[in-house]
Amino acid sequence: MGETGERELMEKALAAHRKRSGKVEIAGKVAIKDEDDLSIYYTPGVAYVAAAIRENAALSYEYTNRANTIAIVSDGTRVLGLGDLGPESEMPILEGKALLFKKFGGVDAIPICVGSKNEDDIVRFVEMLKPSIAAVNIEDIETPKAFSITRRLEESLGLPLFHDDRRGTAIVVRSALINALAVVGKRLGSAKIVINGAGAAGLGIAEILCASKAGNVVVCDTAGAIYKGRRENMNAFKEWIAEATNSRKESGALIDIVKGADVLIGVSKKGAFTKEMISTMARDPVVFALANPDPEIDYHEAKDAGASIVATGSSRQPNQVNNYLAFPGFFRGMLSAHASKVTDEMTLAASDAIATFVKRKQRSAEHIIPRFGDLKEYTSLAVRIATRVAEAAVSAGVANAHVDKNIVRDETKKMLSLYRKKEKGLDKLNKRYE
Repeated sequence: MGETGERELMEKALAAHRKRSGKVEIAGKVAIKDEDDLSIYYTPGVAYVAAAIRENAALSYEYTNRANTIAIVSDGTRVLGLGDLGPESEMPILEGKALLFKKFGGVDAIPICVGSKNEDDIVRFVEMLKPSIAAVNIEDIETPKAFSITRRLEESLGLPLFHDDRRGTAIVVRSALINALAVVGKRLGSAKIVINGAGAAGLGIAEILCASKAGNVVVCDTAGAIYKGRRENMNAFKEWIAEATNSRKESGALIDIVKGADVLIGVSKKGAFTKEMISTMARDPVVFALANPDPEIDYHEAKDAGASIVATGSSRQPNQVNNYLAFPGFFRGMLSAHASKVTDEMTLAASDAIATFVKRKQRSAEHIIPRFGDLKEYTSLAVRIATRVAEAAVSAGVANAHVDKNIVRDETKKMLSLYRKKEKGLDKLNKRYE
């Protein structure tokens, strides 16, 4: 996008957000038409509901919206690719996610930006939300703090916790990679895959690839390849990477490690990849330059350097890899199953659902990930993910409800159809603000 295009987009985005003071609101499910309705939905009727829940707290999932409510939590220390902009700057991102959760998952997501960078404060804050929510989405918290927060909450919260920068990114990257390798005639089990970036996304991608029996994965950070026994720039989570990947203990800078590699995945920063690096890769190299807002290398530069398939995070180039493909449907399936936790089986099921959405005959160097000419297709994908995730939760033994995949599919379709009808009313309302 040129400078003029960037300016136009900025002006449109600012104007659109200012027009309605944001993108989301809390709306009622029922109408209060008279005093009888008021007595049922508020006092004195709610006293009977409160008393019933007091006797059995699990009834809060039946008598309130808790079963369909999640919290999206951030401290604003990693806002997109822009760094620590603060919690207030994070709000438009979380509102956008909440909008997608509702539109494509039927999930009521509350955006919450915490006014503290302290790990203990954030953990305790989320723990105190438990009576009101069914799950948590951790978003845009700096690493390695985000890893530690996630690990602690997984142990203490007793609710499913999904770190989107980690699991969401991994789900979509694996989907795209499966199809990319199929196009160039290579296999996940034998390909050499280099990941540049050992933050949340890099760790998540390494985890899901290891769970998928990828044969040769090497992760690099600013100090070079991570391997067992390395002492420089390490932490507990990089120690896991060292144990689980790079069985050959390759060492050196990225430019050395990438030689002969079949796949290069970037979740790092602008300019991290060069044409020279790509030219030294194996035949038909696959390059995912996913840094936002600017990729590690421009799409066309990577192609000029010899890359057979290139993916970025941009919607203006082929093969956009973006978490929005995964999280609405994932949470819908997880909540429908009343899952107690997130498992590898569930993440792999979501990834397979996305990968197979691109039919074999449709796969090409410029089509390795679903792309949507209209939003009905995206709705179909969300329904498929929800169904597969719910089934996987049952198989993994973490579902707390009887789950029928046909019921999950039909209820998800109904939820999304209902929201589309509501959107028509929103369109009319928005015209009053123009």
